[in-house]
Amino acid sequence: MTVMDEHTSFLQIRRPAHSSHVVGSVSSSQVKSRVFLAMAAFAAVYVMMGARLVHLAQMDEAPSSAWISAQDTIAASRPDLLDRNGEILATDIKTASLYAEPRRIIDIDEAYEGITGILPELNTPIIRRRLESKAGFVWLKRELSPAQADAIHNLGIPGIGFLSENQRFYPGGPTAGHIVGSVNIDNQGLAGVEKYVDSQWLADLQSIGFTAGKPMEPVSLAVDLRVQHVVRDELSKAMERYRAIAAVGIVLDAKTGEVVAMSSLPDYDPNDRSQALEKDRLNRATGGVFEMGSVFKAFTTAMALDSGRVSVNDSFDATRPIRAAGRTISDFHGKNRILSVPEIFIYSSNIGTAKMMLATGVAQQQEFMERIGLTKRLETELPENATPLLPPKWNDLAAMTISFGHGISVTPMQTAVAAAAMVNGGKLIPPTFFPRSQEEADGLAKQVISPKVSKVMRYLFRLNVLSGSGKRAEVSGYVVGGKTGTAEKIENGRYVSNKRRNTFLSAFPMNDPRYVVLVVIDEPKPEREGIGATAGLNAAPTVGAIIRRAAPMLGVLPRFGEGEDTIEISY
Repeated sequence: MTVMDEHTSFLQIRRPAHSSHVVGSVSSSQVKSRVFLAMAAFAAVYVMMGARLVHLAQMDEAPSSAWISAQDTIAASRPDLLDRNGEILATDIKTASLYAEPRRIIDIDEAYEGITGILPELNTPIIRRRLESKAGFVWLKRELSPAQADAIHNLGIPGIGFLSENQRFYPGGPTAGHIVGSVNIDNQGLAGVEKYVDSQWLADLQSIGFTAGKPMEPVSLAVDLRVQHVVRDELSKAMERYRAIAAVGIVLDAKTGEVVAMSSLPDYDPNDRSQALEKDRLNRATGGVFEMGSVFKAFTTAMALDSGRVSVNDSFDATRPIRAAGRTISDFHGKNRILSVPEIFIYSSNIGTAKMMLATGVAQQQEFMERIGLTKRLETELPENATPLLPPKWNDLAAMTISFGHGISVTPMQTAVAAAAMVNGGKLIPPTFFPRSQEEADGLAKQVISPKVSKVMRYLFRLNVLSGSGKRAEVSGYVVGGKTGTAEKIENGRYVSNKRRNTFLSAFPMNDPRYVVLVVIDEPKPEREGIGATAGLNAAPTVGAIIRRAAPMLGVLPRFGEGEDTIEISY
């Protein structure tokens, strides 16, 4: 047998019987089942892929809509706020805010530990629950510093990202905080001019998306940042020198009503929103009402002179105290004699002032106080405007105490606005924190006293600085005039003699007043042992310091020589 034959024989031996029948069987039944099995497998794979795609689409949809909504919220920009000289008071800067897409986070523990290691303040159950949720988008922390954002970015955690948003920044910090106000974390105005701008037009534009990522025209204010700094600085020094608990300072343009400076201490830094919530940091200049004390004698004097029932040549008996309704009205440092109208003013006689009011009439006083804006809420662009506190019954006793600044509480801004009318020719001009031309001011002005009476008031104000309680407010060359006010504070319904709120109301230059300056110091203490703590000793010199520094900035030139001390009037 050959090799081939042996091989052939071997193959024949191994071949099973009926081989043709077996092959036919595999082709017809097993092959069909295998085909159906493969088709089913492919179908299952496609079903799984489709389900996964649907799941992924659902995952994408939720964070996408939430992300877009968040982006729209934080993209809204605000206009810069500028002072009258173009200095920036408020502006937008870009900052990063941290968010998470929990459905995309692979390892919750890793993400939580990494983030809280950089931002320990997020180590709270709330943040943990946010990361464990099935939400498509959650905020973790707004307004991160660049260093914090870089550190978290370097962690490389899936599902953790950043959105760039506008953050409000106030370069001057607290310098003009009560004027510019503040915004919330979504850049919406909360107080001051920021809230006013929202209420006038910005909120409407934001609601329709017109402010998203778009530069806006800046908004200019009437405030002069240089003068604002001076006022705040001098108030701060006064609080320290006299150990006071609070202070207010206002510089008002007597001809236009523009608020050139306004400070209320303690104030707050609008870059730190939490400070604005502290009760002691309220805006006392427009949002607080106080008894202003003897500065009201200026209004009573103007009222009496304007009524025609009292002349500057008249005199009133201040020899003895007045008894009315069981109360006694006396003088702090009484002269115990008959006093002329100028003497009543410079010696700040309660008795003489009350008698001038009685000569004019209670009804006339009530009408006059309303005429000069001291009985109703003063409207300004700031939302923080308090309503005056009036006596429950405006009877003879109430009228007498009101004549020298007790029994009625008003805001310092109301006092400054009314004082401007006393010295500017008799025109009451609404205040504004925005630039206003002289023509616009004239169109808004209301004549409340005659120009002749206004000139007499300028004379009396100046006389009080030269010879009365306002001597420490004198600034050589600037013809300062003013009136002091020392009001005892009320505790448990009673006046207490050891706590005062001192005021100095002034204007300069008195020959042609351009600016009213008002300073209020709350609970000042004697500067040194053995002296008092009246307004002439603390509020008046504080006004003098403000005028000395601010007048050159405001372009008011000093006058030296003949005629600078007195103001001529005809009786």
